[in-house]
Amino acid sequence: MTHPVAGETVTRPGRGEPSPRVLLLVPARTYRAADFLAAAGRMGVDLVIGSDGALPLGGRPVIPVSLAGPGASAGRLVARAGPVAAVVAADAPMLVLAAAAAARLGLPHNRVAAVRAAADKARQRTRWASAGLDQPAFRLVPAAAPDDAARDDAVRRAARAVGFPCVVKAISLSASQGILRADDPAAAVAAARRIRSILAAARRPAGEPLLIETYVAGPELSVDGLLSGGALSVTAVFDKPGTPDGPTFEETMLVTPSRLPRPVLAEAARAAGRAARALGLTHGPIHAELRLDDGGRGRPMMLELAARSIGGLCSRALRFPGGASLEEMVLANALGLDTAPAAYEEARPAGVFMLPVPRPGTLRAVNGRADAAAVPGITGLTITIAVGQRVRPLPDGDRYLGFIFAAGDTRHDVEKALQTARERLRVVIG
Repeated sequence: MTHPVAGETVTRPGRGEPSPRVLLLVPARTYRAADFLAAAGRMGVDLVIGSDGALPLGGRPVIPVSLAGPGASAGRLVARAGPVAAVVAADAPMLVLAAAAAARLGLPHNRVAAVRAAADKARQRTRWASAGLDQPAFRLVPAAAPDDAARDDAVRRAARAVGFPCVVKAISLSASQGILRADDPAAAVAAARRIRSILAAARRPAGEPLLIETYVAGPELSVDGLLSGGALSVTAVFDKPGTPDGPTFEETMLVTPSRLPRPVLAEAARAAGRAARALGLTHGPIHAELRLDDGGRGRPMMLELAARSIGGLCSRALRFPGGASLEEMVLANALGLDTAPAAYEEARPAGVFMLPVPRPGTLRAVNGRADAAAVPGITGLTITIAVGQRVRPLPDGDRYLGFIFAAGDTRHDVEKALQTARERLRVVIG
């Protein structure tokens, strides 16, 4: 498999130096475990693993933890992990525990309050408003109401206040789950009712409010980077050609480097850094999503930010000098190892196509994989849902069928390869 190269490199321990030890926290449900294990192996990093589930983790012993009790689990990790130089969360569910454990160990970390704020879209909006960041107009709709009629009326008032079209969002979900566009008051009420059903199915607290915000019509992009002492080093910027205008917002194609002018990218990177600092984040990876207002001619507007790197298997679209993966960059950042300045605008074009679930049912087959993999420019194809599993499309579900990866000499080549490969796949759902 060939990979694109972006302008950043990892300094690894020299020959004869002791291997650094890292406490890696792996949730029971994640795409990322194997890539972090491989990254640690390439870097010569000794891993201590904590997890809340039985995962294939290379035969390594696992310290059991519980997400329901981060305080007790942090104490268990400190008692059993031994000396470590860094704590890294492999995926979002472990972020709070990683912050708590690193604090007890006296290692660089984000505050737990900052991590929690980054996982709450309502707190993001209020903190960014206080910091004067550009973002959509928004209103919060409390769950508490005397009856359904009062709850629906609150949704209509909030939607009219921000204007139509608007976007109704769950504040605690990710991966485009629980997000719907509404073009009129009736659609806003219907969207809110549907999202509350999604929250109930996801076992979220009954009192969770909804976020209603102005729909931003311009092109969407994502900014990935690494924080060190509050300063953001950008590792990649992805364009999102083909992102729907609604009513759902499942992501499909991501291509890097961005086509946008460098001054716009620089402004987007500054916005992402300010947004992270406004939440109190100072260390580790971030993944920010923005849209350009005024049909793409205006300012980058902050949509969301997560205290993790890009999700799913999307990081496999990136390679850095020396063949380093994004997971190696995350580990190096946590260890305080040197990295060269990024040149993300000059990276070889690459991309990923996230395969959405087309309809609910049971996955019977994904045919045409060999034909799709044979498309020139395709560097990988991974199906992540097993045959026989029940599936639901976004915004009700929370998973993608899989990921297609491509690299090429131009962005057009990458987009064409990804689209052609997708067209050769035949998803059978019964």
